[in-house]
Amino acid sequence: MIKNWIAAIGKWFKSLFVITDNKEPKLLTFYKRPGTKSIIASLVSILAGLVVGFIFMVIIALASEDIELYDAFDGLGILLAGPFTGTSNFVLTNFGDMIFYSAPLIMCGLSVAIAFKTGLFNIGAAGQFLMGTMGSLLVALNVNTQNNPAASFFVWLLALVVGTALGFVWGAIPGLFKAIFGVNEVIVCIMTNWIAANIVSWVFSATPDIGNTSSGKAGYLITTKVTGNGTPDLGLSKLFNGSYIDISIILAILAAVVIFIILNKTVFGFELKACGSNKFSAKYAGMNEKRNIVLSMAIAGGLAAMGGTFYYLNPGIEFKFSSAYMSLPSYGFNGIPVALLASSNPIGVIFSGLFLRYLAKGGDSLVIANYNRYISDIIVAIIIYFAGFSRLFIEIMTRRQRKMTEKIGSKMASSLAFEKSPNAADTKGLKNEGSAKEEK
Repeated sequence: MIKNWIAAIGKWFKSLFVITDNKEPKLLTFYKRPGTKSIIASLVSILAGLVVGFIFMVIIALASEDIELYDAFDGLGILLAGPFTGTSNFVLTNFGDMIFYSAPLIMCGLSVAIAFKTGLFNIGAAGQFLMGTMGSLLVALNVNTQNNPAASFFVWLLALVVGTALGFVWGAIPGLFKAIFGVNEVIVCIMTNWIAANIVSWVFSATPDIGNTSSGKAGYLITTKVTGNGTPDLGLSKLFNGSYIDISIILAILAAVVIFIILNKTVFGFELKACGSNKFSAKYAGMNEKRNIVLSMAIAGGLAAMGGTFYYLNPGIEFKFSSAYMSLPSYGFNGIPVALLASSNPIGVIFSGLFLRYLAKGGDSLVIANYNRYISDIIVAIIIYFAGFSRLFIEIMTRRQRKMTEKIGSKMASSLAFEKSPNAADTKGLKNEGSAKEEK
């Protein structure tokens, strides 16, 4: 029994690397999958970015009188340690904050990714993020539900729905211009970004009742902690004491899973990807490419807006509306590298969003190694630069895989032809005779 079990394990392990039962190696079958190649391309981009980033840190150390060469190694270690850098008392707090800040980043990454899948470039996630913020805060800050948990949850849910719906509508605008008038979505998205920024500043300037004037503050809103309509944390804040963590990361992961299912398991998702591959072929096949363009941008807008609701409905986060018209939220633009690093795969967006926030959290502690915290931004930029070559990496892997498949296919064909030949039967008979004599 045990001998057969060990033999079966050995056979399975052997089948990973060599032809077994006239079947190609399992690792080659796994390697053929597009998802596998995308993951490998992303890992190559990350590794290459870290190596080049480390070289950059070494050059800075050699050129600076205040930084020693060993500081470059310390800096790399700090980056790789991420939120685990520093004293043990703050590790859980840092880790909780990293997870919280990852949620809106994942949502903006999903927003850009679903547009990419339809052949569109959603650079308007920043404006959609702001519109979602405005819609959700107008609901959450105008209804006081302190000491009423049930009402608080429903008001929070309403705020989430209103913010997402506003982003859905705002995202549909570039889609309509693209579908009806053929205007490039990038131009319309840039315009809607600044229109959204000015609308948000104007609306909140006209609602002084929810402004925060405590401690001499100006241009800030009160937080959802005041009205009791903050995002629930389900006890996560106790687990990660002192952090901002709440259930937004759970909702972001669920959103990514839903988008993955829509894109890969539904007719609507197939049509979106078909339009992204070739809208003329999709139209010829009977698909409504204009409708798909509008819906794709609308969904992208809703996802980015949901990121804004996740961020500003947290009880500990303040919104400075007075400067919204001067600078757009970085989350909207950081969603682009998240989508690129994940090759626009919704599940990959979860990991790329967490990874980029992980590096950024480590960058906050780079001062320990005498480096500026923005070195981490440079390294992230280098990683994203390499991620731009992901298609090249995938093409190289595809060519290699084809050569391996052809080589293994010829071996399998030769083996099959040998087994079917008459000489093969005679050879097998001689072998059986020889083994029988040996046993005697």
